[in-house]
Amino acid sequence: MTVKLSDYNPYDFANRRHIGPSPAEMETMLQTIGVSSVDQLIDDTIPASIRQNSPLAWGEPMSEREVLDHLRETAKRNKVMTSMIGQGYYGTVMPPVIQRCVLENPAWYTAYTPYQPEISQGRLEALLNFQTMISDLTGLDIANASLLDEATAAAEAMAMAHRVSKSKSTTFFVDKDCHPQTIDVIRTRAEPLGLDIIVGDPFTDLDASSVYGAVFQYPGTNGDVRDFTGVISKLHEEKAIATLACDPMALALIKSPGDMGADIAVGSAQRFGVPMGYGGPHAAFMAVRDAWKRSMPGRLVGVTVDARGNQAYRLALQTREQHIRREKATSNICTAQVLLAVIASMYGVFHGPVGIRAIAGRIHMKAAKLAAGLKQLGFTVETEEFFDTITVNVGDQQDALMAAALAEGINLRRIGSGRIGISCDEITRPKTVEAVWRAFGGSIIFAELTAEPAITDAMARTSEFMTHPVFHMNRAESEMTRYIRRLSDKDLALDRAMIPLGSCTMKLNATAEMLAISWPEFAEMHPFAPADQAEGYKYMVDDLSDKLCQVTGYDAMSMQPNSGAQGEYAGLMTIRAYHESRGEPNRRICLIPTSAHGTNPASAQMAGMTVVPVGTRQNGDIDIEDFRAKAEKYRDELSCCMITYPSTHGVFEDTVQEVCKITHDNGGQVYLDGANLNAMVGLSRPGDIGSDVSHLNLHKTFCIPHGGGGPGMGPIGVKSHLAPFLPGHCATDGKPGAVSAAPYGSASILPISWAYCLMMGGEGLTQATRIAILNANYIAARLSGAYDILYTSKSGRVAHECILDTRPLDDSAGVSVEDIAKRLMDAGFHAPTMSWPVAGTLMIEPTESETKAEIDRFCTAMLAIREETRKIESGAMDRDNNPLKNAPHTIEDLVGAWDRPYDREAGCFPAGAFRNAKYFPPVNRVDNVYGDRNLVCSCPPMSEYLEVAE
Repeated sequence: MTVKLSDYNPYDFANRRHIGPSPAEMETMLQTIGVSSVDQLIDDTIPASIRQNSPLAWGEPMSEREVLDHLRETAKRNKVMTSMIGQGYYGTVMPPVIQRCVLENPAWYTAYTPYQPEISQGRLEALLNFQTMISDLTGLDIANASLLDEATAAAEAMAMAHRVSKSKSTTFFVDKDCHPQTIDVIRTRAEPLGLDIIVGDPFTDLDASSVYGAVFQYPGTNGDVRDFTGVISKLHEEKAIATLACDPMALALIKSPGDMGADIAVGSAQRFGVPMGYGGPHAAFMAVRDAWKRSMPGRLVGVTVDARGNQAYRLALQTREQHIRREKATSNICTAQVLLAVIASMYGVFHGPVGIRAIAGRIHMKAAKLAAGLKQLGFTVETEEFFDTITVNVGDQQDALMAAALAEGINLRRIGSGRIGISCDEITRPKTVEAVWRAFGGSIIFAELTAEPAITDAMARTSEFMTHPVFHMNRAESEMTRYIRRLSDKDLALDRAMIPLGSCTMKLNATAEMLAISWPEFAEMHPFAPADQAEGYKYMVDDLSDKLCQVTGYDAMSMQPNSGAQGEYAGLMTIRAYHESRGEPNRRICLIPTSAHGTNPASAQMAGMTVVPVGTRQNGDIDIEDFRAKAEKYRDELSCCMITYPSTHGVFEDTVQEVCKITHDNGGQVYLDGANLNAMVGLSRPGDIGSDVSHLNLHKTFCIPHGGGGPGMGPIGVKSHLAPFLPGHCATDGKPGAVSAAPYGSASILPISWAYCLMMGGEGLTQATRIAILNANYIAARLSGAYDILYTSKSGRVAHECILDTRPLDDSAGVSVEDIAKRLMDAGFHAPTMSWPVAGTLMIEPTESETKAEIDRFCTAMLAIREETRKIESGAMDRDNNPLKNAPHTIEDLVGAWDRPYDREAGCFPAGAFRNAKYFPPVNRVDNVYGDRNLVCSCPPMSEYLEVAE
C-alpha cells in the first residue's frame, strides 16, 4: 500500500495531544450513550437557542514546532534589561535543582489543591515548610500557606484588622512609603467595604486614636529601614492593629516584625527563587499572632494523625470557608500560589538560614558600596539606613541619568521629579554596580571601594530563624533531589492518574505549552519595566485577548485578576463602577442562586453588595419565578445577578436567556461565572446569551496547571459598555481600581494559554469541548443504574460533568461520600468533588484529555465500590469494618497483624488499581477533628518524626 502525504491530517495530530479518545473509541462511547454521533449528542445537550452561529476562526492550527518558533520570535520582542527598579520585585536565582525537579516537574505542577490530605502529603509538607519559614522570619506565631501577591495580601490584612480590632473606627492608615501598587489595591478594596483610607507619614501624621489599624512598609518603598516599635505601641494603646508589609530577604538581617510588636506581617516570597515574570505568579504570605489564627484568610496547613496514630498533614480551620459561610465569608480566596510557595520553601530548604543570611548580606553590601560610590561622585543619597534600596536626589539630571543607565542596559526607578530609586538584588554583580556609577559619570572600581554596613546595631536582627532540622539538611544536590522526589512520590497528581473533579477541569497541561515560562525573555521581565521593553508581552496579551473575546463574545478583556475569585471581584467592581457612572450608586443588590460557587456570594460581599439568594428547583435549575419576583422587588436597587453556565449541577438550563432578560429589564447586569467554560468554547458564547461580564479560569479551560492550588489567572471579559470601567493600574494608565499588584496579574504563565489556543486553533478548541461533553455523558451512561445521576437535561444528557447521588448508600449501607472518596484512593484515583453543590454527592468531570482506557478504569473502580456497598447491604460484609470504612489502605497494611474480615488483597488492590504500578497513599485516613482541636501549623520537632519512625 502506498501512503500519500495527503493521507495525513496535521490538524488531527496536533489536537490529539489534548483529546484523549481515538476516533474508534469515540464510536464505542457513542454506542454506550445511545447516540449516533457527537453532533447528535451536542444537539441533545445544548439548547439550540444559545448555539453559536459562526465557528471560531483564527487560521490553521500550528504544529508544536511552529508554536515554539512563534513563541521564540515573540520572546525576542521583549528586551530583558538589568532591572534595579525594586518596588517589590527583584532579580533572584532559582537553583537549577528546584527548576528542574519542581517548576518543570508535572508531579508538582499538575497536582490539585490538597483537599484530600491522604494523597497530598508531599505538597502539604512543602507548604508546612513555607509556613514555618515565614513564621520564623517574621517573628510571628503562625503563617498561612500563601496568598496571591503582596498588594492583595496587604488588602486582606486591612480587612482582617477591621474584623479583629476592638476599635470602633472605620479608618485605616497606610504608610506613604508603601509600594504604590499596594496603596492602589488597598484603596480599591476599602471603598466598597465602607472603610476610609488615610495615607501619610507614620511618625508625623498618624493619630492612633482615630484608626482601627495601620500598615507600614518595611523596608520602605524608597529603601528606608525604620523602627516602628513606638508607633506600634501607640496603636496598641488604642486597641488598633499594626501590620508590616515586609521583605523576607531583608528580615534575615533586620529586626523582625514580631520583635517590634507587629500583629500581622504580609509580603511576597518572590525573591526566594521565583522569577519576576512581568508580575507573577508569586507566593505572597500573611503571618499573625496566635490569637487571630482563626481570622486569617487563605489556607493553613496543620498537623494531625491518621487512623494508625501516625503523624499526617492536612488543611486546617478555614479551608474553603467561603463555601460554608458564603456572603458572610471573610475572604473570597480560592486559588493560592501553591506551586510558587513550594518553590520558595524549597529555596529555603536548599540554602538554609546560613545561606539566606549570606545572600542577604551580599545584597546589602553591594547596596552599601553603591551608595558610597554615588556619594563619592557628589550625589545626595537620601536613604541613610537601608537594606537593598537607595533613593538618590539628582535634581534636573533625572532624565539624563535614567537615559544613561538605559544605555548601560539598566532600568532604574523614576521617583517623582528629581529623584531616582536603585535596588540591588541577588543577581546584582560588581560589574552592575560599576555600570550604575558610569551612568552617573564615574569610573569607580568595585573592588577598590570600601563601605560600612548601612544597618545599625539597633535595627540588626538578633533572633534566630529557620531553626528546624529540615532547613539544616545536607544540601548536596543528590540529597536535595531525593528530598523533592520523596515528597512528590507521596502525592497523586495528573501525571499519575485522572483527577475527575467536577467544576475544576483538571485537563492536560501539555509540555510544549509549559516550556516558554522558563525562558528569560518571559521570566526575567520586571512588571514596571518601560513599555517599549515588553513589546513581546504586549503582542501576546493583545492576541490572546482577541482570541478570548472571540471565544466568549465579549468586546474587551482585562488580564489583571490573578485568580478566578479575583476575576469575580473585578467583574463585580466593574459593574459597580458602571452603575455609579450612571448616577445609580444605590444599585447594590446581587441575586445569586443558592447552588452557586461559594466564592460568588463572598465576592459580592467584598464588592459592597447585598446578596439576595434565589431558589433552585428540584431538578437543579434556577427557580425562574423566584428569580423574576426578586428582580422585580428590587428593580430600583438591582445591581446584577451572578449565574454559572452551564449550571453548577452540570446542565445547560434552557431558561438562561430569560434570566438575562429579566435582569436587564430590571436595570441590572449579568455576571456569568466562567468556571464551566470548558463546556462552551466553540459551541456557545456567554456574550451572545445575554451576559455582560465573565471571568475565565485560564487555569482550567485554557490549560494553565493547577500547581497544587495555584497559580491561577482569572481575566474578565466584558461587553463594550463596561469596558471603560475595567481595572486600572498606577503603573500603566494611572487609573484607580487595581485589583492585583501587577498590571497583567500573573503574566508569565499566559504563554501556556496562548500556546494552547495556537496549537488547537478554533476548530480544535471546539472539538475539545465536544469531547469533554462526550466523556462526561459516557461516564454517566456507564454508571447509571449503579448510581443515580442527579441532574440531566430534558433529553437526559449532562454537560461536561455529572453528579452521582451517593446519599442512598449512606442510608442503606452506612457508606458516606467520604468513604467512597477514600476508597477511590486505593484504586489510584483522586476523588471527584465531594458534597458540592449538593451534600452527599460526587460531581465528576473527566475533561476531554482523558482516554477511554482511563475513564473505563475509573468506572470499573466506581462500579466495584457499588458492589462492595451491596455486600454491606446484604450483610455479607460488616457495616463498620469493611474496605470502604478503612480506606485508604497504605503499604503498612500489607505487613504485620491483620484482623479485618476481608483479605489484604481486597483492601489494597481493588478493581481498577494497577498491580505493577500501584499507588499507595502514605498515610491512612486523616483525623480532621483531632487536627483542628490540636492545631499545630509549623514543622514538628524531629523527635516526633523519630517517634513515628519507631
